[in-house]
Order: sequence, then structure tokens, then C-alpha cells
Amino acid sequence: MTAELGSFALVLALVLSLAQAGFSIAGRVRGSAVLAGAGEGAAAGAFLGVAFAFAALMIAFVTSDFSVANVAENSHTAKPLLYKIAGVWGSHDGSMLLWCLALTGFGAVIALGGGGLPARLKATAVATQGVLGALFLAYAVFASNPLLRLANPPVEGASLNPILQDPFLAIHPPFLYAGYVGMSVVYSLAVAALIEGRVDAAWARWVRPWALASWSLLTIGITLGSFWAYYELGWGGWWAWDPVENASFMPWIAATALLHSAVVTEKRGALAAWTVFLALMAFTFSMLGAFLVRSGVLMSVHAFAVNPRRGMLLLAILGVAAGSGFGLFAWRAPSLPPGGLFAAVSRETALVVNNIFLSAAVATVLLGTLYPLIRQALTGDMASFGAPYYNLTFTPLMAVVLLILPIGPLLAWKRADLGGALRRLWAAALVALAAGALVFALVQPRKALAAFGVALGVWLVAGSIAELADRSRLGKVGAGEALRRLRGLPRGAWGMTLAHVGIGVFVLGAAFETAWRVEAAKVMGVGDRLTLGVYELNLKSVGPVEGPNFAAERAMISVTRAGREVCQATPARRFYPVQRQTTSKVAICPPGVSDVYIVLGDRRTGDAGQPVWLVRAYWNRWSRLIFAGPLIMALGGLISLSDRRLRFGLPQRAAKAALEPAE
Repeated sequence: MTAELGSFALVLALVLSLAQAGFSIAGRVRGSAVLAGAGEGAAAGAFLGVAFAFAALMIAFVTSDFSVANVAENSHTAKPLLYKIAGVWGSHDGSMLLWCLALTGFGAVIALGGGGLPARLKATAVATQGVLGALFLAYAVFASNPLLRLANPPVEGASLNPILQDPFLAIHPPFLYAGYVGMSVVYSLAVAALIEGRVDAAWARWVRPWALASWSLLTIGITLGSFWAYYELGWGGWWAWDPVENASFMPWIAATALLHSAVVTEKRGALAAWTVFLALMAFTFSMLGAFLVRSGVLMSVHAFAVNPRRGMLLLAILGVAAGSGFGLFAWRAPSLPPGGLFAAVSRETALVVNNIFLSAAVATVLLGTLYPLIRQALTGDMASFGAPYYNLTFTPLMAVVLLILPIGPLLAWKRADLGGALRRLWAAALVALAAGALVFALVQPRKALAAFGVALGVWLVAGSIAELADRSRLGKVGAGEALRRLRGLPRGAWGMTLAHVGIGVFVLGAAFETAWRVEAAKVMGVGDRLTLGVYELNLKSVGPVEGPNFAAERAMISVTRAGREVCQATPARRFYPVQRQTTSKVAICPPGVSDVYIVLGDRRTGDAGQPVWLVRAYWNRWSRLIFAGPLIMALGGLISLSDRRLRFGLPQRAAKAALEPAE
């Protein structure tokens, strides 16, 4: 009965989303606060309906109700509770329900919490959010209902894919989808601004909190997914330019450009049309990612196996939403205000250059992701763009962005002194050059590009610190006064600094780990040793281990450095009898910024008849910085979000403005 109630709640949510759009449009056209309020109430009701359906599906998973088709296909009684819960969004149908939950949830927040928005703009935004909710809920109800019953339910379920049974992947989709779908509010505000003719500095201030929150959540989601791939898939890497990885990366780059562009629009009233375009683009890339992952056009460990009919429906939703948004933009863009003028050397110019290179970078990722698919569809030829393509196109573009990043905050608005800004960064530049030269001289083998990457990372970190020192006038006033100035800085300034430091930390880790990773592999029996750079691995034992829903063969490997044991690694091979599938459980040690990464292979028979195992090991130096950097960036975004200057909407007195009839 719970599943039927959940299905009814899902249908009710669809009806309420349609009512949300209809009432809000009517309230806007007639100038009726009552009708607009009804639309806002419908938005809250749609969210409650989806939340009830989501709870019903979760109950079915937790109680192992295999009469629900989705549970039978993705759960098992022996599966731990955490992975039963994660199974709710571990399939296509369940993940789409999570998408709808986030979409209607954000719609309810803007409807009930957007009191600072002008009434007409808010009504139009709520209506747009309702249309988006109706599109995706219709898809969930008619093509992807996760609560359908089976006529002949099995005694046991098929369980969740073993590689998805991981704590980090259990929490990865909620963060990722919150970031994806948070862009829908940015999209809705952009559409509303185009319709109402309100693309101005105030509009940019309304958009920035939503873009910042979505960007922060998406950063966390991508980082969790990257870390899962790093230690779960057993290949020793953290990013493969997989098309599905790219699908999450493109909206992140677009949102990054949007955040910088919105600052110019808010502060100077410039780049209004471009900011709207990026707002539409960010959610378009989010929808494109949903299509790529669920259409069946990609073969990836990250992708859902879905039939093409569902993919065509998602493509139709993408076409309707993106086509409507960009069509409206093409119609209204010529009438948008040009904004304020600024000199060639100014903070505005630095942010424009930043946007140009970020846009070129996202274009290269889009080309590398879609061109192989288009070519295969047209000619039947298989093609792929791997790391060499992105190293030649994406990396140089981003290097330019990062080089100018510390300079921008030190430039004044409208007209600035470039020489003065550079003089304030001389110490940071000196430290960066020294770090790069030191790495090039001491680390073997010598690699100039990698040393440049290290220098670039240090430049970002030191430049951010120099910008803080300049704000506090450190060295020009007393230490007490400088400290007082630092304490008085707005949270937005601290958040920006942390985000820029996080990028520097990531670049340091990526440059060092990619260039100076050490690999070794050997067929080992108990007692054998393997040399890995400065470490030595000794296979002590291999024995069986029983898990809740798997049987494992686990090794005990002593890792020593200069004769001193630094850790005991326990890599394993797990066998899941339900799926008849074997996976690797990687061991990572010791604690610190670098990893000794060990993978245990299949059991074999040695020359003397004794059992042996292929052991692969990697010394991934500075690899922890790769994951720490984005988390610092996300923390910076969340700190900025708490800044009182980024409170959503206008002062409360503006929120009381009545709806005016359409002209």
C-alpha cells in the first residue's frame, strides 16, 4: 500500500507543479497576489508530494519489499542498511526521483523564501520553476516510475552494483544533484528577468546566492565522485576525462564563469546579457548531463543502462527547456542595457578575460565529449578524445585563467593601475618562482611543465595571502590594526580567498601527482617483497574474510621506509555471490599528503605450486591535495554564502510591493 500511496503522491506532485505554473502565471498577468500566493502554495505542495513518494521508496528499500520492481532490481536482504538507503538513488528511476525532489524543493524555497524579490519577477520565476517541475515529474510518472509493482515478486533481489556499495558514493549523488538542480533556480530567475525586463544589478544580486550555493554543492559532489573513482575502481587515478565526468564538469565551469560575471553585473551593471546567457547555460549543461548519463549513448561505469526511448524523452525535455530559454534570450537580448563603461585595465576587464577563457575551456570539454558521439552517429566510426586532447586544449586555457586570478582582486573597478597591483604581488611571484625552480632542481626526473604547475599552485596560494595582506594593510599599519582589519573583512572576502587558495592546493597536488607518480607491479607470494620508490612492501599473509554480503580474500602487507614500518595495508578482493561479481578493495596508506596505493589481484598458482597474487602499487605523491583543494574551495563558497551582503533578495520593505497588472 505504501508504494501505491507514493505513486499517487507523485502524480499529485505533477498536478500541483502544473497548478504552480498556472496560478503563478495568472497572478502575474492579472496582478493578483491571491493567485500568485496559490502558485506558491502549490510549489510547497509539489515538494511535499515528491518527498512523500521518496519516503515511500526508501521504506520499500529499507524493508526489502521486493514486490516493488526497483527494489527487486537494486537491493538484497543481506545488503547493509547504508547501501539499502543508497539504493534509492542507485538506479535510473530512483535517481530521477531524487532529481525531482531537489527540483521541487528548490522551487518551494524560492516560492516561500523569496520574499525579497519583486512580486512580478518572483511570480514569473515560480511559474518557470513549476514548468520545469512538471516536465521532469511527467517523465518520472509516465516513463520512469520507481514505485511500480511486480506481478510475481522474487524472494530475493538482485542487489546493487557492488562498485556502488561504498560510503562516499552513497552520499555523492545527493550533493551532485543538489548542485545540478540548484542551477534550475538560476535558470528560472534568468527567464523571469528576460520576461520582466529586470536584468540589472539588483537581479545579479538575487542570482549570486543561488549560483554560489549550487556551485559549492556541485564542487563537493564532483570531489566525492572523484575520490570514489580513485580508491574504488583500483586504477590509481582520480580523473579520466570520462564523458560522464565531463557531464558534471561542464556545468561547474559554467557556474564558475557565472559567479565572476554576476559580480561585474552587480557592481557595475555591465555584462548583463552575458550573465543571463551563462545562467541559462549552467542549467542546460546540467540537463545535458542527465541526458548523457541516462540515454544509453555512453558506455561508462558512471552511466545508467537505460533504453533509448527514455533517452529521447530526456532529450525532448532538454530541447524544450533550453530552446525556450535561449529563444527568449535571442528575442530580449538586444533590449538589455549595455552597462557601465570601464577602462582596458580594471577589475571588470580581468573578470571579462576570466570569462572568455573559462568559456573557451568549457567549449573544449563540450567538443571532446560530444564529437565522438556525433561522429559515431553519422559515420559509424568509433572515436574518443582522451587526456592528450584535453592536455593540449583545456590545460593551457585554464593556466591563463589561473595566472591572472591573483591579480584581479587587487585591481580597482572602472580604472586601475596594473603596475601597482603587480608590485603588491612581487613577494608572491618570488615565492612561486623559487618553488618551481626548487622542484625542477631537486625532484627527479626533471620535468619543466610539472615544475611550472607547482609554481602556478604556489602563485595562487601566495597571491591570495598577499591580497589578504593588502586588505589589512599589513606592514603599513601596526600589527594590532592589521588584525582588526582582518577581523572586519566581510565573509565574502574570506570566502573568495579560501576558494582561490583551494584552487592553488588542487593545482599543487595535480601537478606533482601526475608528473611524479611511481608505479610497480609484481607477482608475489607470502614473504615476497616489492620496491616502490622509497618504500618497500612485504606480503605478510593472505586470508579469507566474510562480509555481510560478500566473501573476500584480504592481504596483509607491511609498508616500510628506510627499514621502519609506516603502515599495515590490507587490500582485498571481494566476491559478491548475488551478482557473481568480483571487485578490488584498494588499500591506501600512510597518513599524510601522499599515498601508497596498493591493489591485490587474482590468486594464481606459482611455479612451485604455491599460491601467488599480482600486486600493483602506486606512490601517488601529494595526491591528498587533489581532494583537499576542492573541499577548501567549497568551504570558501559556503562562507561567502553566509555573508550578509548575499542575503537573498531586496530589503524586506521592497518585498511588500504589490503585484502590478501586465502592461
